[in-house]
Amino acid sequence: MKLFGESSPENMEFKQWVEMAKNDPELFEKLRQNAIDEIIENAPEGHRQRLRCLQWRIDQERSRSKSALGACIRISRMMWESVAGRGGLLESLCQIKDSPFNPGTPLAPAPKAEIVPFRSPGN
Repeated sequence: MKLFGESSPENMEFKQWVEMAKNDPELFEKLRQNAIDEIIENAPEGHRQRLRCLQWRIDQERSRSKSALGACIRISRMMWESVAGRGGLLESLCQIKDSPFNPGTPLAPAPKAEIVPFRSPGN
């Protein structure tokens, strides 16, 4: 049963996705996968493989969960690990902050030099 006719995933609202998940899980899954694939394909080429690996990992966490809430909790933990865990965003930001090349660090004043005026050709 198609609820939304020819609607494309990017034009659907959250409530439509919820209704589809309840009433036609197969169509929901198909459109969900199409939307994910489209986003990955529209990403810069150098990011696509990493996005595919990340999506695979998310899908594995979803498949290991017995419920949607369990999947949500597992994916939330993944996100927090990528922020606060070892090698995560927080650690990377701290390394940048402590870097000697930190743009926020005041630079030592430049040494003073004597300015020598140019002479004009007639002098």
